[in-house]
Amino acid sequence: MIKLGTKEIAKAVGGKAEKDITIDGVFTDSRKPVKGGLFVAIEGENFDGHDFIGAAVKEGAAAVLCRKAPDADVPYILVDDTKAAYQKLAAYYRQKTGVKVVGITGSVGKTTTKDFTYLCFSAKYNTFKTQGNLNNDIGVPATLLSIDACHQAAVVEMGMNHAGEISLLSKIAASDAAIITNVGVTHIENLGSRENILKAKLEILDGLKEGSPLIINADNDMLSGLDIKGFRLIRCSMEKKADVYANNIIETAEGSYFQVNVLGEKGSVKLPAAGRHNIINALLALAAGKVFDIPVEDMCKALQLYEPSGMRQRVKVVKGITFIEDCYNASPDSVNASLSVLKNMTVKRRIAVLGDMLELGDIAVSAHESIGKSAKDNNVDILFTYGELSKNTARTAIDSGVSEVYTFDSHDALAEKLYSILRSNDGVLVKGSRGMKLENVLNKLYDLLGE
Repeated sequence: MIKLGTKEIAKAVGGKAEKDITIDGVFTDSRKPVKGGLFVAIEGENFDGHDFIGAAVKEGAAAVLCRKAPDADVPYILVDDTKAAYQKLAAYYRQKTGVKVVGITGSVGKTTTKDFTYLCFSAKYNTFKTQGNLNNDIGVPATLLSIDACHQAAVVEMGMNHAGEISLLSKIAASDAAIITNVGVTHIENLGSRENILKAKLEILDGLKEGSPLIINADNDMLSGLDIKGFRLIRCSMEKKADVYANNIIETAEGSYFQVNVLGEKGSVKLPAAGRHNIINALLALAAGKVFDIPVEDMCKALQLYEPSGMRQRVKVVKGITFIEDCYNASPDSVNASLSVLKNMTVKRRIAVLGDMLELGDIAVSAHESIGKSAKDNNVDILFTYGELSKNTARTAIDSGVSEVYTFDSHDALAEKLYSILRSNDGVLVKGSRGMKLENVLNKLYDLLGE
């Protein structure tokens, strides 16, 4: 972080600092201190950061941003609302750094697209990116406040659960370009309809300067007909009619090979991430890099360095069995995408382990039923389901003709049954919402396999 003085910070956030000292960073979690940094005592529904000021000071905090004077002997900045002040500080700091910022949102694919965009930008610029899933009203400010003097660009992921949240994040980040990966049904329980989800995603324009690039997945039904005035709309697609497109595609279980045309500049990509959805994600990243004058050839080379983060469609081979670990999150769109990857694998049997997809509201039952049909369409030989909602998937899969279907409410029982039927050259997809914790199935299974 570029060093700031406490009086400069106080002026930026509308607070008051009696003493002016220099701070080296900003943090909100006393368990993850920044020595010489500013501790922000954020107040939430179930916690009060003021209770941890003493611990933060012991860990090396040089100053505190707070709503009331602390008991600890430490310089402090007084504000009316610590979270709002934290966000104002991030917005101020973002402008002070002068870095190029790309904001990314969408129902699915945000993190993968973020990672692709980071690689593309790193081909020319010293780039920072959102770490993990720090994409909310605390995480986005944390990302921006972690930008250092050496950085020239930043890729910022923006998530949401309700209307208005992306608008706030967009205004804080003040992106120079924005990407919308797609509009699906994730969070439809809160937003009510896909039309409302689209409106929420388009809030990313609220902090985007007029005339700036808005890069979209034109193969998504909700985005394909988008007509936005005041911004430079760049469409990415698998079709040649788009501004950015892919052709001559060869897909394998490990990834894809394809040619690209990025706003008229051509290149060849060897992408170590399977599935057509990841080709689209790569096109979005290439489009963002192109508008910042990064040569397409350099970006294509950079994409070869991609490695999946967390439990996102990571391929692992154990005892001759190919596993697709995809336990981070799930929606109908992402499950269908993962099933298509399984379908394209060169294996003897295709086995899908699917957990509940959460936050789908009134469409939860029908959405899970549709996945049962999709399992058959994607040549799944054996289906395992975990969770109450996924029993609808199992029932529909049986009706659709999947020959072998099992339902479970226990991670261990599922793993043990799966272990008992596994053979060399099987392909196994494990996919479910984060709350289903299907990584427990994988961990148990790997133990049984002696991995």
